[in-house]
Amino acid sequence: QAQLVQSGGGLVQPGGSVRLSCAASGFSLDYGAIGWFRQAPGKEREGLATIRLSDGSAAYSTLTKGRFTISRDKANNIVYLQIDSLKPEDTAVYYCAGGLQWTIRASDYYNWGQGAQVTVSS
Repeated sequence: QAQLVQSGGGLVQPGGSVRLSCAASGFSLDYGAIGWFRQAPGKEREGLATIRLSDGSAAYSTLTKGRFTISRDKANNIVYLQIDSLKPEDTAVYYCAGGLQWTIRASDYYNWGQGAQVTVSS
């Protein structure tokens, strides 16, 4: 019964940073990939970043514009997404997901976290 449980998010300040967590339960982060995605109201899901679990290699969507960092804590089965220089347009529900391929395509993932709301507002 593998599960991804997310934490973090909430109301954050423009220009600040947020760190989202994706904790794996029931499996070890040794194979495949974890991706981060977001979905704003009325918009389609966007791919942000992915990390290859075998070696920690990261890849990013062009829409991240250098403000997103994906990382892992292998010992504790946690993958993080840090967003810097937050903007109001970053407001969305953020999801982590597990899959077999190192990709930012949402359709390649099958094991999804519950989502975490990030609201960027003063």
